[in-house]
Formats: sequence, structure tokens, C-alpha cells
Amino acid sequence: MIKKEKFQLVSKFKPEGDQPKAISYLTEGLNKGVQNQTLMGVTGSGKTFVMSNIINNINKPTLVIAHNKTLAAQLASEFRNFFPHNAVAYFVSYYDYYQPEAYIPTKDLYIEKETQINQEIEQYRNKATQSLITRNDVIIVASVSCIYGLGNPTDYENLAIELKTGMYIKRSDLIISLLNIQYERNDFEYKRGTFSIKGNIVEIFPQYEDTVIRLEIYDQLIEEIRVIDPFSRTKGEKKDSIYIFPAKQYTVRQENLNSAIKNIKEELKEQLEYFRKKDMIVEAKRLEQRVNFDIEMMQEMGYCQGIENYSRHIEGRAKGSAPYTLIDFFPKDYLLIIDESHITIPQIRSMHLGDYQRKKTLVEYGFRLPSAIDNRPLNFEEFKKKINKVIYVSATPNEYEINLAKNDTKKLKNYPEEGIVEQIIRPTMLIDPEVEIRKSEGQIDDIKKEITKRVKKNERTIIITLTKKMSEELNKYLIDNNFKTQYLHSDIDTIERTEVLRDLRLGHYDVIVGINLLREGLDLPEVSLIIILDADKEGFLRSKQSLIQIMGRAARHQNGRVIMYADVITKSMQSAIDETLRRRKIQLEYNIKNQLEPKSINKAIDIQIERKRKDDSLNKDDISDTKELIKDLTKQMNEYADKMHFEKAAKIRDQIRELKLLS
Repeated sequence: MIKKEKFQLVSKFKPEGDQPKAISYLTEGLNKGVQNQTLMGVTGSGKTFVMSNIINNINKPTLVIAHNKTLAAQLASEFRNFFPHNAVAYFVSYYDYYQPEAYIPTKDLYIEKETQINQEIEQYRNKATQSLITRNDVIIVASVSCIYGLGNPTDYENLAIELKTGMYIKRSDLIISLLNIQYERNDFEYKRGTFSIKGNIVEIFPQYEDTVIRLEIYDQLIEEIRVIDPFSRTKGEKKDSIYIFPAKQYTVRQENLNSAIKNIKEELKEQLEYFRKKDMIVEAKRLEQRVNFDIEMMQEMGYCQGIENYSRHIEGRAKGSAPYTLIDFFPKDYLLIIDESHITIPQIRSMHLGDYQRKKTLVEYGFRLPSAIDNRPLNFEEFKKKINKVIYVSATPNEYEINLAKNDTKKLKNYPEEGIVEQIIRPTMLIDPEVEIRKSEGQIDDIKKEITKRVKKNERTIIITLTKKMSEELNKYLIDNNFKTQYLHSDIDTIERTEVLRDLRLGHYDVIVGINLLREGLDLPEVSLIIILDADKEGFLRSKQSLIQIMGRAARHQNGRVIMYADVITKSMQSAIDETLRRRKIQLEYNIKNQLEPKSINKAIDIQIERKRKDDSLNKDDISDTKELIKDLTKQMNEYADKMHFEKAAKIRDQIRELKLLS
């Protein structure tokens, strides 16, 4: 079924600076069987371009894991530009809103699972798995959601329906086959995951495509298979054969379901006996009703709400065994790239424990069978066992990645002795910013002077604070002093953040005041000054890694500069400054030796996004438009759910429902 194709890198750029060296070292390591390598690439050094060259060189299916949806989307877009003729897919959680099933014993409060699925992202996810089954020139850019259970890839592949021109098939058999893989009949509108029948024409709209497959069937013979546009109805290319993959990634074979139901009944019997021996009558009754209802739904429909909680039985896995994930759809010789590894690796480590604690409570109080615990993300040891060859990419890698790379590359000749591939020289020849430490006394007046200097040069400033309140108060003070300023922190939603940063680049703002949102993944070439307040407050936000990441925001401008306000020099500050000086020395020597002049990055600004500004003092009582209120409440609900404040999220959800009934 797999179509053999080669990666074709398309770019008007050639590797420059440290890029050729990084590409050479990492490609050599992969070809010689090294499992773990680390690329330490400074901000603006073109790490994605280096990754693209490596993928092109080794020609293996590649999984790129990023630590959030936004960064994953940015990377997927960049890889699509570099590989327009190959399959580049985007795989992140398809929930716009996700409130997991939970129980709070202290309040006897059960919160039912509730989700809002983003249909476009669901299409991307299905396209990712379909691509992995059908071709080898595939890059999947994923968030850490790729370590969550997804279903057996063998079942997914075996359930695909193969259709060929000249093939005999009964219409009734085709309908049953499509229904079995979760397609729905809809003769009135085109919708992904549906099929329609009109006379001799059968049209199927796969969940993972933008086009419809039209079959012309006469006397049970498929005479023609053609791709058509679902909106213009324009006919496209003819196909000799085609595979129709399941409409849902978690699809169950009937024989597996029958066996699973038998095992579910046995587990239910054991758990009910346990509850009754403990005199837990309420829990026993609750569990019995729920599981029996689910079994009836599976017998009648082949599916039930929350069927993934029975995944261990359906997939025939042993108790405690690792679930199938996106990684299992890859061949064994795949390449893994972990971007911003200093954040992504700790995220992967932490996923399993939080999920376990929530499910354990549900099991103890009779809301789920014990096997539901095995519907989970991979734990870190399981994740490591699924790694074939991996490149960790970060401007500030952790000791974990550094030590692995040192150990695995020490036998290679001509490889860097420290085991880390450094990408310090930028293609633009820009050097890391100068760093200055100033006392905190009189810092506000000093900050105003520094901002004024940048405004006169049409340059931008970012100020980093420790708290939301501090960022808002400083923002207000600067506005009162006639500066064009805006604050940025987690209370600003994703779209608004994008708009604020774009407006900074356009010059609508001269200054952005924020916290740790202004670190990884931001590309702001107009910023020449980074100001760090309370730089001597040791902690996560002022660690060596955080400080280096923050300072990197000024590394895209030839006048880049960092001012730290502090009364003492902490160990983290000194380490960050020492590393910056080390990099500056290497960059300056390279530029002098090769007679090169650094140039600020010139990047186009996207001004197509429609803006809608709001008054900061807007509150619920001021809003007359019900739709606007629902939007604001939905934002609050999502934030509470993200922080696992399920009770608060549930209350807001109920308010939204009431408003929708009234509107």
C-alpha cells in the first residue's frame, strides 16, 4: 500500500553560517546509527532549514514534536514551504475546548466529559495517519498529544476499503463496509466522513481529504473512479484504484468488539464483587448501570460515548501495557525531532501522572472500570522505548539531552568532542546582543529614557516582568506617559496575542510588557531592546535557560541590546551572561575573519488579520450583545479547564447553555 517517494527540498536559500556544519554532523550521526543527537541552535540561526536538509538527506518518515499548538502550526507551515511535493501533516489535539471526565469526592461532584471538536484539525489528524499508511515521504508536526492513545494502526489499515476500476461489488456490501468504518449516509450535503447514493452514483467524502470520490457503478461493476471538487462539482483526475480509510481514527473491528464485550462483562463482575464486599453499594450500582448501558450501545451501534475507556479490551492489550499512539503508525526506522526540547521533554514526562490521578478517582468511586486507567498517554519510559533515532533541538538544551548526545557520539571521529552540534553563526551574521546590568533604584525613569531612544530610531522594546499585575501596572504607567504600549500575558487569548505582536512590528505599539510568553518561538525582527526587571529573582522565570531565551528576542536586530535590572548578580544571571559572551566572541571572530557585516532580518508583516479592539475595562454588565458575552464566557471556561479547575469550568458551561437558549 505504501507509495515510495523521495523528499524534495525546495528553497532559494543555500546553507550558510554554521548550517552546513550542523547538517553534515547530524546527517553523519544518523547514517552511522547514533540514536541521540543534540542541536544547540541560537535564535535566528535557521534551525528549521537545517532540519529540512537532514530530512532530505536521510529520506525517512519524520515526526517533529513541539511543545504547543501554535509552534507546531508555525513549523508545519515552514516544512510545507520547504517540501511542497511531499506530505507534511499537522497533528495536535482537535479540541477547541476539552473538559475531561472528573469526580471531586470532597464535594460529591461528578463532571461529565465535554468537548468542542475543531473539524479542520480533525481532518489534519486523519490526513496524518492516512499519509503514514500510504506513503513514506511524510513529515508529521505534532504537539505532545501524539503520545495519547489512538487505536491499533494495523486495525486502521486493515479496515481500509480498496476500490478498483473493473471491480465487482454489491451496493449493499459497499454501504455496510462504509458504515462499519464510521461513515454516515447523507444524500443532501457534502460533509467529511459521509457518503451519498444517487442512482448509479456513489460519492464518498473522506474525513482526511478536501475532495470527494465519485464511483460510477453499473450492474455491480465499478466503471469509473473520479475525484471531484465538493463545491464547484468540477471533475478532476480519474483513478484506477483508491483506498477509503476509516472516518474516525479510533475504529473497531467487529470481531474485536465481540471479544472485548465478553472481557468487559468479566471485569465488571469482578469489580462489582469488590465493591459489594466493601459495602460500597452506591458505587456498585453506579458502575453497573453505566457499563451495561455502554455495552448495549456497542452491541447496537458498534460504538459508545467514551469507548476509548475500554481500549485495553478492544485492542487485546495486557493490563498496564502501553497504548497505541501516533508513533506506532510510523515505520521502525523513522526519525524523531524534538523541538524546543528543554520544554517539550519535561511536558512529555508529566503527562502520564496527571491523567492517572484523575482516572484513579473515577475508578475508586464507581464511574469507570479499572481498565479505563489504561486509556492514557505514554509514560516517559514507554516513550523512550519507541524512539528509533532522535535529534533534540533547542537554544538551551537540558542536561538530559546533552548527556545522551555526549554518550552516544563519543565514538564518532571528527564529531564535536562535547557531543553537541552548535549552530551559533547565523546566516545573517547577526551577533548575540550586548548585556548590561543596572541597579533597580530609579529603574522606571531609566526605562523611559531607553524606550525614547528606540522610538526615535523606529525600533521596538520588550519589557519582561515577573507578574501579570506588574505588567498591567507598568503598561498603564507608560501609557500615561504618552508611550504606545500594550501588555501581553496568559489572559490575552491566542488570536489577540498574534494581533498585538503584529501591531508591535507595524509600529502601532513601541513597547510590549509581558511575562514568559515572550520567550520561545517569537520572531520579532524590529525589537532592538529587551529589558528584564527583577533579573535577580532566582526561579523558573529567571533561570539560566529562561534568561538566554528572553535575551534571544533581541538577536534578530543589528542594534540588539539587553538591560537587566538587578541589585545582585545571581548564578543564573552570570551563567546566562557568560554563555552569551561566549557566543558573541565566536560570532565576532567569524565576521572579522570573513569580512562580513551583520544585517537585521527583514521579514514581511502579515496585515490581513481583521482586528477588533476592546476596552480593557469591559465587564459582563457592560456587554449588551449576547454573542459577545458567550464568547467571553467560553474563553474563561477554556482557561479554567486548561488549569484543571473543572468545577468552575462546569458552572460557566451551564451559564453558556442558558444564554444560548435565550438568544
